[in-house]
Amino acid sequence: MAKKFVIGIDLGGTNLKVALVDSEYKIKYRQILSTQGFVKKESLIRALIDSVNKLIKNNKLNRADISGIGLGLPGPIDVRKGLVHFFPNIPGWREVNLKQILEQRLRLPVFLDNDANLMCLAESKLGAAKGAKNAVCLTLGTGVGGGIIVEGRLYRGQGFAAGEIGHIPINEKGPRCNCGGVACLEAYTGNNRIISQAKRLFKRTISLEDLSRLAKKGNKPARALWSKVGMRLGVALSGVVNLLNPDVIVIGGGVAGAGKILFDRVKEVILKRAMPVQAKHVKIFKAKLGSDAGLIGAAILVKEGM
Repeated sequence: MAKKFVIGIDLGGTNLKVALVDSEYKIKYRQILSTQGFVKKESLIRALIDSVNKLIKNNKLNRADISGIGLGLPGPIDVRKGLVHFFPNIPGWREVNLKQILEQRLRLPVFLDNDANLMCLAESKLGAAKGAKNAVCLTLGTGVGGGIIVEGRLYRGQGFAAGEIGHIPINEKGPRCNCGGVACLEAYTGNNRIISQAKRLFKRTISLEDLSRLAKKGNKPARALWSKVGMRLGVALSGVVNLLNPDVIVIGGGVAGAGKILFDRVKEVILKRAMPVQAKHVKIFKAKLGSDAGLIGAAILVKEGM
């Protein structure tokens, strides 16, 4: 009998999401934990293991019902070896053979990839980039990740580290990025950066959701801040559009919740800054699968990996 389920895991700089996904990529059960409590690498690995065991137990499953575990991670991954090189926004991870550790402890096949690659896989198969042969997907959260589809296939690059759009430098000088670079796109448009700018602007702590709400109601400082974020995204994406000439760019993650003001500005800047042939061809869409994209992509990774 065919195995019915895959366990999808999406580890971000803020949350750990674990889900039971069926053979048609429908999510049957999920749980979300904050990663903020797991300062040490060992405690985060323990949380991963505990979450999987809890999911199996709560759904009254045996390991025989599960074909494998797919895991999306916020940093460069050696897909073949299952090795985490490092995480820009989670300290303490350097050259960790996470695949080996988890397979030994969980006794199930484990497949690893960068979280933005998995979001890209999901959006290209089932979401906003479905049917596009050449696509670029961005996920805008704590970090800014990217994935690239070339001629219908996920492009990973020689060292499996392609697609790091968040670490394109957009200035000669600027803020230092958590990746070790200077003036990276992520250093300007990651959600922590936006929240700290909003705090300075409004003289109080303000969430991304509140900032989006204020902008939608016409608040001028909020609109100006989102417009600036859209401008910087547009500048970086103009280079991506010139380089790759994609059919579609899909933008997801918490920052994309700003909606029309952000997307209109990105489109406007690309039309102005990218070369005309590429700029006119590309379509910009908001991601369709929302916060589930990484989990669905993790399930696709297992299916393809098996």
